[in-house]
Amino acid sequence: MRHWKIGGITLAAVPKGVMPADSTYVSDRSVLDVGMHTDPNLEIIAAVNPDLVIIGQRFAQFDKDIRALVPNAAVIDLNFDVSVTADKAGENLIHGFKNSTRALGQIFDKNEEAQQLITSLDAATSKLKAAYNGKDTVISVVVSGGNIGFSAPKTGRVWGPLYEVFNWVSALSVSHASSDHMGDDISVEAIAQSNPDWLLVLDRDAAVSSTIDAVPAHDVIDRSPALRNTTAVKKNQIVYAPHDTYTNESIQTFIELFEILGRAFSEKE
Repeated sequence: MRHWKIGGITLAAVPKGVMPADSTYVSDRSVLDVGMHTDPNLEIIAAVNPDLVIIGQRFAQFDKDIRALVPNAAVIDLNFDVSVTADKAGENLIHGFKNSTRALGQIFDKNEEAQQLITSLDAATSKLKAAYNGKDTVISVVVSGGNIGFSAPKTGRVWGPLYEVFNWVSALSVSHASSDHMGDDISVEAIAQSNPDWLLVLDRDAAVSSTIDAVPAHDVIDRSPALRNTTAVKKNQIVYAPHDTYTNESIQTFIELFEILGRAFSEKE
């Protein structure tokens, strides 16, 4: 068995398709690709003979299969439930980030760094809670392929749980909302009619597209006639998630997102 070196971690294989395109691991040919969670090549995991396999989120469904392939490896499941069926998706999100960060800190002898991230998450969470006035209405959307999809409260992996965490008032409620990564099929006109005070935007293509055909979410929102007269657009109360949020749902990403939101809400007081 190999031993992890303090200060240096050898990564053998990853699902490159759900990683930020500019990650050095994606371009490093020595790091093998296990494929997308929709059609993974789990045999790659067995082939690299890992000491440790970390499972979570999109790959949690393959837990038993992976354990069977690498019976001599330590397999750690860091998944936490923020699905539409979760009772407390917001609470699960925050606790999930903290618990997984602590676990990784212990595994890789990075306890101090892990605690710094948790402290930063707590600080960003507190500031954002204080910055929101408790009455402004919010609409969250996912932009993909030039289309704007409604991201309902309590659904999806990014915006949905945050309504619970920060007690945001949604400008629009939809029965049977889905957790589809491209948002619900709600018309832009319906979103506009709800006249949100704030528009929160996740640009899905910014994280996964390498083609020149992708239209930046900022342009899609700006060019939407339906949204032009909403309070959010007229007052420029639009917040964009970090570009790699869709493929990099890490504690660092959410710290950055909370800080961005906190500053935006504070500036409009």
